[in-house]
Amino acid sequence: METEEDIAAFKRHLQEVIEGAAFKGSHRSRQFLEYIVEQSLAGHFESLKERVIGVELFGRPTTYDTSDDAIVRVTASDVRKRLLQHYGQQGGVSEFRIALPLGSYIPEITREARAEANHATAAAAVPAAAHADAIPSPQEAVSSVPTAEPAHSQSTKKGWLYFLCGAVVLNLAIWAMVWNHFSHATPPSASVLPWSVFFHSPRPTQLITSDPNIAEMQGLTHSRISVSDYANRNYIPDPDKLTPEVLQFARVYLRGDKAAAVDTPIAVNIAELAETNARKISVHAARSVRLSDLETDDNFILLGSPRSDPWSALFNDELDFRFVFDQASEQEVIHNTHPRPHESVDYVPTALGWATGESYAIIALVQNPDQNGQVLLLAGANGEGTEAAGRLVTDLPRLSTILQKCGISSSGPLQHFELLLHLHTMAGSPSNIDVAACHILAGNSSK
Repeated sequence: METEEDIAAFKRHLQEVIEGAAFKGSHRSRQFLEYIVEQSLAGHFESLKERVIGVELFGRPTTYDTSDDAIVRVTASDVRKRLLQHYGQQGGVSEFRIALPLGSYIPEITREARAEANHATAAAAVPAAAHADAIPSPQEAVSSVPTAEPAHSQSTKKGWLYFLCGAVVLNLAIWAMVWNHFSHATPPSASVLPWSVFFHSPRPTQLITSDPNIAEMQGLTHSRISVSDYANRNYIPDPDKLTPEVLQFARVYLRGDKAAAVDTPIAVNIAELAETNARKISVHAARSVRLSDLETDDNFILLGSPRSDPWSALFNDELDFRFVFDQASEQEVIHNTHPRPHESVDYVPTALGWATGESYAIIALVQNPDQNGQVLLLAGANGEGTEAAGRLVTDLPRLSTILQKCGISSSGPLQHFELLLHLHTMAGSPSNIDVAACHILAGNSSK
């Protein structure tokens, strides 16, 4: 692609991608892809760093904390998924191909040679990392060079290393935040449900984080992963229905354990409450848990809806508000199995993750079926919803007031309950969190 005609052809392809079905409904992802490609073509690799993208593309202040605001990382992940969807549907007729390597914001561009050129493969790959002493010119960034291996396969080899590093960083981040909180803050004593049960119980408490990769893979492959599939480690139930490229990406992407960004502060705040009450909690990634681990008398805290944490589906029968996946909108909605006066049967979010609109979440305290332990479910129809549930359940004064208004007492016999939360979302942040409904659940136990 050394001529202006080649570059013009590639730009037309870029427009086809961002205007195609895979990017429909995500203005942010379209903007992100167009931005990183244009910066690469211009040779502005210094602009393809997380903080710079956050400032220049998303309007964040220059001092914003990238560890707290993951908009760039989340959008990049969404772009990778949508590119795979696009080429999975259009790959056979695409002359060009755009990929975004894991852990990088510099796109790789490949081009397949035309048939009249003896079917030779030509690739134009923007380097996966920019070095100050070897920054290519705009022409070099889109030039065609022979290659024996597609650029996307090189990025696949790097994927495993990125996941290992990500898991280590996540664990270090959690413990660093816990240490910081313990050193500088002393939260109030947990004398309100559900903490009065968890921290006064002789049984250990296990916190299970969600599995965001599983949620993303279900969207990418348009498949459903049941709790049975998840328990049997069958994460790709119908591999024959996937294109080789999508299947390869899925297998690499699903390696290792990963927690959602919103899970870390929730785990930290709960660990802080436990420490204040001279108790400890154990934190586990959803994919490291086995079914037998849940069939004990331990107490459990599960983060995420069934789509992001399939284990939570084990407790659906205990709930009035249940997550149901709507195929038409490709999102989870909350179905009210026992609607009361002035309550809706279905609660449908108007915003998917990292969008602006309304969403819903639940906080539920239930008995572990056939066991003596208690289970706390904190789950949103999107990540913002789970974050909102985590905020409210660790805000003890507000939680106590809400439970009292619902007729739920922290003293006396144990009452299992469920709160349905309504919230507004904007750019990945929940706000205006309020309680849309509260139910005292049947089958309460005094254990």
